[in-house]
Amino acid sequence: MRLSRRCVTSLAVLGALAASTSPARVHPHIFAEARLDVVIGPDNKVHSLQHVWRFDDLFSSTVLVEFDTNKDLKLDHKELEEVGKTVHESLAEYNYFQVVTQDGKDVKMVAPDKLIATLEDNQLIILFESKMAEPLPLKGKLDFGVYDPTFYTAIDFVDDANMAVQNLPPACAREVIRPDPDEAIAANQSSLTDAFFNDPTGTDLSKIFATRLELNCNAAG
Repeated sequence: MRLSRRCVTSLAVLGALAASTSPARVHPHIFAEARLDVVIGPDNKVHSLQHVWRFDDLFSSTVLVEFDTNKDLKLDHKELEEVGKTVHESLAEYNYFQVVTQDGKDVKMVAPDKLIATLEDNQLIILFESKMAEPLPLKGKLDFGVYDPTFYTAIDFVDDANMAVQNLPPACAREVIRPDPDEAIAANQSSLTDAFFNDPTGTDLSKIFATRLELNCNAAG
């Protein structure tokens, strides 16, 4: 099974994107509760990000219907592998909804080898790990976020503890940032153009709305 280009932008087995995609007006159609773990190695560098996304009941049931090829009202191992493969291919263009920056500059990531899909209590869960192209030193301001640039999928970190860091040294300060949309627009007004509000494929500027984990490690080695 392959998704159309418009469906790809939103994981959409639910359908095509709405015609209007203004961040001020658009409403997400897919919802996921997420957890992000930033993995720091003994060398005091960030090596990878571990993601867990639990999708809403409606989207989960739609995935079940679309991928249940033998029509037994459940997803077996082979069918779940196909779900993971399809989502993996669909999100490649969007860096798997993740953004990592160091002092405001994008950090290059390596695509995950695969995405693991499972069903738990009738909810679709996607798990994957992505690595930095090079281990990231704990220096300056590091930001880690997860967002859909099309605004079609809402990735929600319900609790600040769901953006976690493994082995964070005492020299680093940790904070979860939840931008206010109106304040984000006002602060970036000079960068926002008509193309930002009308491009259905989304733009990098969408990340100004993303919940993110911020590490300030100016004193770290």
